[in-house]
Amino acid sequence: MIFLELFWNFFVIGLFTIGGGYAMLSLIQNVVCTQYHWISDSTFTDIVAISQMTPGPIGINSATYIGYSVAKEAGYSEPLCVCGSFATTLAVMLPSFLIVLTLCHFYGKFHHSPIFKDLMTGLRPAVVGLIGAAAAILITPENFPDWKSWIIIAVSFPLAMWPKMHPILLLICAAVAGILIY
Repeated sequence: MIFLELFWNFFVIGLFTIGGGYAMLSLIQNVVCTQYHWISDSTFTDIVAISQMTPGPIGINSATYIGYSVAKEAGYSEPLCVCGSFATTLAVMLPSFLIVLTLCHFYGKFHHSPIFKDLMTGLRPAVVGLIGAAAAILITPENFPDWKSWIIIAVSFPLAMWPKMHPILLLICAAVAGILIY
């Protein structure tokens, strides 16, 4: 039963998330921590941190890890825990696959339509909002950056926006600043 619940909930998350894995995190957190209480908020934060460190999209990595963790907490054996991972991973990817497959079929007919262009323009604020919600969820009291981190952020943001500093160079500079400060 837990596998069907996992599959359905992650299918719905995959279906209604626009903007990628970071936009998906707030929906995942709402379902697994708030609605069903499958995992705690601190465990969710740990899962997100691990998902960021592993190769691949963060939404899929998080879904995979959560599927395993929820099955493990429910008392299932290792092979069935892997089934939980498979269920959530497939469920979160399947809607995007089906939508893209359908869009590819119709894109050639409608890509010059002003309605289509307006629709794509209207989706941008929703994507920004979902990513912002994910950031707000991840800034918990135990993960809240100290004042030194805020200084690095305050310096990095303008450098990224106005002189258009290359992101890799900006990351290297922020890492060096962090090493020197800490």
